[in-house]
Amino acid sequence: MTNVLVLVEYSEGELKNSTRELITAARVFGDVGAVVVGAPGTSEKLQPALAAAGAETVYAAEADFAAEYVVTPQVDALAGLAAALQVPVVVAAAAALQVPVVVAAGANGNEVAGRVGARVASGVLYDVIDIRADRTATGSIFGGDYIVESTAGGTSPVFTLRPGAVDPADQAAAGTVQAVELPAPGPTAVKITSFAPAEKADRPELTEAKIVVSGGRGVAGAEGFHDVVEPLADVLGAAVGASRAAVDADYYPGKFQVGQTGKTVSPNLYIALGISGAIQHKAGMQTSKTIVAVNKDEEAGIFEIADFGVVGDLFKVAPQATEELAKRK
Repeated sequence: MTNVLVLVEYSEGELKNSTRELITAARVFGDVGAVVVGAPGTSEKLQPALAAAGAETVYAAEADFAAEYVVTPQVDALAGLAAALQVPVVVAAAAALQVPVVVAAGANGNEVAGRVGARVASGVLYDVIDIRADRTATGSIFGGDYIVESTAGGTSPVFTLRPGAVDPADQAAAGTVQAVELPAPGPTAVKITSFAPAEKADRPELTEAKIVVSGGRGVAGAEGFHDVVEPLADVLGAAVGASRAAVDADYYPGKFQVGQTGKTVSPNLYIALGISGAIQHKAGMQTSKTIVAVNKDEEAGIFEIADFGVVGDLFKVAPQATEELAKRK
């Protein structure tokens, strides 16, 4: 019996690490049903990895048109499965039959979550960092200044889990594939008319990276990213991030922005170079396991949340660290 639904994230036929995190977090509810939305044959390729991660059932919501629409196929699949699993109307009478939904936080995941919540008349908790079996979750509000405990009401509460917030722990399960009919989107659905794949980089994807090296206004230009931030990231096998100030100043592309209006990350190690620590930025990275900050201003707000702080010139500190790390590789 499926106790919780997880929306599977994948790329080029490979399971994303965020999906393993979702399955690990969702296991607190019981047996996990992994929902794969895509073209015919997608589930078959992902099934071994999903079974190894802990998916008891793999729901194959497949159709030729699945990749042609934005969000709608995922919403239809999740909401339809909630109905098919006969989620009760009276929570108090049959709470054990509730089927929560867990998706990855982000622009796409949050959109899916909101629509699914509306469809199943249940509450939605966004960007949580911990989920418990009693349907409560831990999250942060007001730019990360407060940690809150929340509960989502309804028969099928929806949670979006911050990437990197949970360490994936695989637990082999059956991974039984079950076909799910995916309805054709209606006339109001947004259809993709053209598609250009993102340029692949040698570095890890920002939201999935275990180590992130970010630069701020103190990097002083695009050259600073090229000469200081990127070499340190490369020697660590890390992703590169940037503060909003750096992006606004055209130091680095916007797709690498970390913060409340950018991407949210929670790596094992976050290195902040020349970042003052504005609330907007801290909201997107303060759940990192270990934070190291380098800034010449000893009063910089980033030091308030840093585990290790270096008051100094990043143009001297970072290259020295890069050189020393290179020697130890």
